[in-house]
Amino acid sequence: MKKLDMEHENDLEPLPCDKDSLKRSIREALVHIVGKDPRNATSRDWLQAVAYAARERIIEQRMYTKRLFNQEQVKRVYYLSMEYLIGRMLVNHLMNLGFYDACCQALEEMGVSLHEIIDLEPDAALGNGGLGRLAACILDSLSTQCLPGYGYGIRYEFGMFHQHIEHGEQVEHPDNWLRYGNPWEFPRPEKIYPVHFYGYVVEHRDHGVVRHHWEDGEEVIAMAYDLPVPGYGNKNVNNLRLWAAKATRDFDLDYFNEGDYIRAVQEKIESETISMVLYPNDATAVGRELRLKQEYFFVSASLQDILARHIKLGYPITDLSDKVAIQLNDTHPAIAVAELMRLLVDQHLVPWDRAWEVTREVFAYTNHTLMPEALETWPVALMERVLPRHMQIIFEINFHFLNEVRHNFPGDNNIVRRLSIIDEDHGRQVRMAHLAVVGSHKVNGVAALHTELLKRNLFRDFHRLWPDRFVSITNGITPRLWLNQANPELAQRITRQIGPDWVMDLGRLKQLEDCLADAEFLKDFRDIKRRNKERLAAEIRSRLGLSIQPEALLDVQIKRIHEYKRQLLNVLHIITLYNRIRDGHAEGQAPRVSLFAGKAAPSYVRAKQIIHLINDVADVVNNDPVVHHRQQVVFFPNYEVSSAALIIPAADLSEQISTAGTEASGTGNMKLALNGAITIGTLDGANIEIRQAVGEENIFIFGLNADEVDRLRAEGYRPGDYYESNPELRRALDMIRDGFFSPDDPGRYRDLVHHLLTEDTFMVLADYASYIQAQDRVDALYQDPQAWSRMALLNTARMGYFSIDRTVQEYADKIWGVQPEGWN
Repeated sequence: MKKLDMEHENDLEPLPCDKDSLKRSIREALVHIVGKDPRNATSRDWLQAVAYAARERIIEQRMYTKRLFNQEQVKRVYYLSMEYLIGRMLVNHLMNLGFYDACCQALEEMGVSLHEIIDLEPDAALGNGGLGRLAACILDSLSTQCLPGYGYGIRYEFGMFHQHIEHGEQVEHPDNWLRYGNPWEFPRPEKIYPVHFYGYVVEHRDHGVVRHHWEDGEEVIAMAYDLPVPGYGNKNVNNLRLWAAKATRDFDLDYFNEGDYIRAVQEKIESETISMVLYPNDATAVGRELRLKQEYFFVSASLQDILARHIKLGYPITDLSDKVAIQLNDTHPAIAVAELMRLLVDQHLVPWDRAWEVTREVFAYTNHTLMPEALETWPVALMERVLPRHMQIIFEINFHFLNEVRHNFPGDNNIVRRLSIIDEDHGRQVRMAHLAVVGSHKVNGVAALHTELLKRNLFRDFHRLWPDRFVSITNGITPRLWLNQANPELAQRITRQIGPDWVMDLGRLKQLEDCLADAEFLKDFRDIKRRNKERLAAEIRSRLGLSIQPEALLDVQIKRIHEYKRQLLNVLHIITLYNRIRDGHAEGQAPRVSLFAGKAAPSYVRAKQIIHLINDVADVVNNDPVVHHRQQVVFFPNYEVSSAALIIPAADLSEQISTAGTEASGTGNMKLALNGAITIGTLDGANIEIRQAVGEENIFIFGLNADEVDRLRAEGYRPGDYYESNPELRRALDMIRDGFFSPDDPGRYRDLVHHLLTEDTFMVLADYASYIQAQDRVDALYQDPQAWSRMALLNTARMGYFSIDRTVQEYADKIWGVQPEGWN
């Protein structure tokens, strides 16, 4: 650990964090920042005051950290991501800073309960699911491990939409998370960068060298907003910089004076639309163009900022890779490869070959999908219109790259066609994943199977060309949020048993295996789970008016609604169980609550239909007097980080049932297992490594594996055969098709069932029988509380490998080449 030179410390006096000092800070913030009299302040006013008091202490530590990094001339990691699913920050920051208890005591003496105000903080829903939550976890771990890391993204004015369920259907409403301001952010009006769109490119010669100027078009200003990211148990604070779009001219007085009031502010409105909404609907040409502009907007601003910092610190621009590592989180920021080349070649006049060498050394790319249709492509015509200089650069990158391919595979025109960044077979598209692979020195998958399938299928030819470029880094989760904060009672019981060091070293949970024969610990483990279920039941009753039984098996599938996640398979099991109960064939069956949560993309019609079906099935099951609480179905609306922190500690069974070979990794599977939920899942994503960690006997695996899926597809998959041969499956599908669950509209799901019977893209019917058998094993085990508790505890005890700290350390060692730089 390093220490700053004394001359740098004298102008910063750390604020004390004891109870009395916090009381003074909170009161001063309430009066002087929030502007409220303590006698009539609202709960939200107190929330703001506590956040400002914590922020005072965070920002001092941020300044120390920044000074140390500059003093030590460290190499920095920059994480580029379209999503950061941060969630609520107050409790997380108080725990990381180490004065959560002192803050609770300070507020209590002021007549305020911290527990009563924290739910008023909005979730910072700047992400959709695992991709954004992983990004947030990585930033937490970078700070906790004293690694110099910065996040870059977009300050969406409206985050992921707020999901309402009306008449069983998903309805999207704006998520105005900034309605009451954001006390954690620091606007940086001095940190602004121009971002260009449209226009044309002019060539000229400068001392015999061809130069390019991108001229005319539109210009938008990117303004920075900083969110400090404190590490746990240390004084290191890194930074997340989010960009907001601002017009170059907010107001046109000439138009206003002419009475054209709308046109007077039109430029401002059009410019700021870029950072308005996360993932605008891309079902239209206008929506796709806006999404491309969003991606380039934040990438361009981020790279300009990175280069400006590098130059300000006195480093040569050609030594960029010595001090900078940039991680591309999925294909969304892949345009960064072309943008860095533009900045180096056009603005800093670096020769092309040297610029390309620097670019490749700087970038690394994380792939998050195995489905080719999910990899971004952009029409060449659109790219030429919106980003004309970048299209030229991509063509030139592709020209040099394909020459390399031809040298390595002489005469093989097919591999040239397959590897080309430009897809000529589908209307001339720019393959952004190919650009990311070509422009990076490392490419990683996020689970062992995922990486193997990348090398074997998706990027097979790239792997043949550059076998050393591909590495595997399995995702992880932060124990600070997903156990220590989300499940405080279990965290405290674990700490009493094995000490507090597990929060920083999750592998220490292995010591809990010594408790498998400890009747008292197992009872405590069960009782904590029961209280977590009661807390969730109270929230469900409050939100939905539905009373669920805490003693029932809580069967949870919480994730983005998508066909490959196979919520439909879960629904088919629910209907099968319902039929068995009604037929009197489920005697002795444990009561079960099946809980779903997740959002469907606004333009994803079939995913939204799946949500409607879940709610229609729930309406029938929950109101059938024959079933009478032996079975219940819940769709928990508007799934977000705070919802997950409520549901995950309560869950008994974790549904991870995607078609083998489709899920990159998953992180929900890790969070649930860490909290003592047993997994039912396929051999997909990180489920394989979870099985290795917990043991085959402590997980419920079913269904086809990835190789069997491939073989069945190659042989010609016929889903109708499974329908004809399995009476329970046939009955369930007939009920859906014939309107049993939708009597108001009997034909509502006819097309959905037809799709399953004729195409069944994700092999729901092929895995149905195996899934039902696995669920029967689940039921039998749940009826033995001791055996279930031991298996659940083993899942918690063996989750050490899945810490985000291990993940980040592997990135640091295998890809970034950075070292910890803490201070004391």
